[in-house]
Amino acid sequence: MLVQIKDIKIKKRVRKDLGNLENLKDSMKIYGLMNPITLNSRYELIAGERRLQSAIQLGWTSINANIIDNLSEVEQLEMEIEENNQRKEFTDAELLEGYKRLQRLRNPNFFYRIYLFFKRLFQKIADFFAKK
Repeated sequence: MLVQIKDIKIKKRVRKDLGNLENLKDSMKIYGLMNPITLNSRYELIAGERRLQSAIQLGWTSINANIIDNLSEVEQLEMEIEENNQRKEFTDAELLEGYKRLQRLRNPNFFYRIYLFFKRLFQKIADFFAKK
C-alpha cells in the first residue's frame, strides 16, 4: 500500500544509530524500494526506519508499506527486533561469486556473443517463415 510519508509516526525505537544511509539511498535511487516498511493501522512505524529515513532524505513523499493490524505493543516490539536481528550478510565467498557472475553477464565472452548472434538470427528467420 502506498502511504504518504508525512502521515507516518515514529515512536520510541530500539535502534538508536541508523548508521550511514548513503549506500541504501544509492540503492533506492537505482532500484526503488525493494522491501516495504511495516506500519500498524495507526501508521506507526514497526519496521523499516532506515528505509523510511532514506526515502525522506531522497525527497520522496510516499512509500510502500505493509499495514499490520491488531498487534499488541509486545508483538510490535518483537517484530522490530526480529526484523533487525534476522538479517544475514553474504559471506566473502558468496559476495565474490555473485560479483563474478555479474561481471560475466555484463561482459560475455566472444563465443557467447556469437551464440547470441546466431540465436537471434535463426529466430528472425523462423519468424519470417512463420508469417508466410
